[in-house]
Amino acid sequence: MAGFLHMMAVRPLAPVRTVEHAPDVTRSRWAWVVAGVSFVALIGAAGFRATPGALIEPLQREFGWSTATIGLAVSVNLLLFGVTAPFAAALMERFGVRKVVACALTVVAIGSGLTVFMTTSWQLVLLWGVLVGLGTGSMALAFVATITGRWFVKQRGLVTGVLTAGGATGQLVFLPVVASLAESSGWRSASIVVAVAALAVVPLVLLLLREYPADLGVPPYGGTEVVPRPVPAGGAAKRAITALTSAARTGPFWYLAGGFAICGATTNGLVGTHFIPAAHDHGMPTTTAAGLLALVGVFDIVGTIFSGWLTDRVDSRILLAAYYVLRGASLLVLPQLFQDSVHPSMLVFVIFYGLDWVATVPPTVALCREVFGLSAPVVFGWVFASHQIGAAIAATAAGLTRDHFGNYAPAWYVAGFLSIGAAFLSMRIRRSPVGSGDPTGDLQPTRT
Repeated sequence: MAGFLHMMAVRPLAPVRTVEHAPDVTRSRWAWVVAGVSFVALIGAAGFRATPGALIEPLQREFGWSTATIGLAVSVNLLLFGVTAPFAAALMERFGVRKVVACALTVVAIGSGLTVFMTTSWQLVLLWGVLVGLGTGSMALAFVATITGRWFVKQRGLVTGVLTAGGATGQLVFLPVVASLAESSGWRSASIVVAVAALAVVPLVLLLLREYPADLGVPPYGGTEVVPRPVPAGGAAKRAITALTSAARTGPFWYLAGGFAICGATTNGLVGTHFIPAAHDHGMPTTTAAGLLALVGVFDIVGTIFSGWLTDRVDSRILLAAYYVLRGASLLVLPQLFQDSVHPSMLVFVIFYGLDWVATVPPTVALCREVFGLSAPVVFGWVFASHQIGAAIAATAAGLTRDHFGNYAPAWYVAGFLSIGAAFLSMRIRRSPVGSGDPTGDLQPTRT
């Protein structure tokens, strides 16, 4: 992707004149325009994130693939979705957010569209796993951290919550559409719709997404001074690796990464991938189960935005600990709630779990910013990589659990106890900065 972006590179923008007394409406307008376009782009990329859980049953019927085989493809996708994030964040610094996002959406569309021609499981791994994993990974939460870090001084937590909700909720709201299409018109129709949704956002990104407030001569939202556009660092790969090696010498990085790995295992890896087939095991129709996950997405909007608001006001460590404990408790009772139809107890779980789905993201981003300064977007990319490594392990492990035991109950119980463990990791994080904020990522280790 780096070579392609380099070919697309344009001449650097001419220096802009600092506008010291620009009207407030001018200062705030572009920040919210960029946030709005980013929100739509995240939704456009979220279509494929909804696909695996809804298409496991149709693929098994047509090809006879086991749950573990399909889980492997999902695991590759989740793994690359995370590992790509820090390199994508560095590419955004080197080549610009607009080009990286446009390329990423195009790759998602290609990967999803080509699935209509697949006939063997290795093609599923290549398309679902590799291509779409790389594309969606370039649109991961490191993108959110980059946008909020550049464009907002005030309300960063709130905007982080809104953008995070856009990606996660878009994924879950797509579920009923994907499941309905798969049932009425076949799974190939669902894949084509996902591809079209991703491509449709590309023109909007190219036209309206802007790189830095300084390019327009305005301060970031809530700021009083125009922040000069930083000089691009060296190679993106070197930038990403340097940030990792520096951050890995600090205790807070490992506590953040460990907690976020459990977060990924208990959301994308387990619930996002296996909730629908688990409900189907108990006689619930696939479309009904998909509707429940979509409802999780609706409450996720409220929970994540509220979490962003709280992050601007409450100790992020306390928020993370509370979220993980509540999530663990809900997962421990979930196996008793599955039935062939929707009962009030399951609706209570959906509401409760939905409020907590990705509420962990705003405080995690805030802690990365406090600890790692200007290197936070790339470092958070690595923390997010741990999130997806956890998700990948859980997606495969839960599939193997289902194949071996005939049900998912052990997977839910393990996830519940792990979530409670993540709360203890979160409380070990020191809030005082351990890095100088040097954009090279040259951080100094600290004792915890």
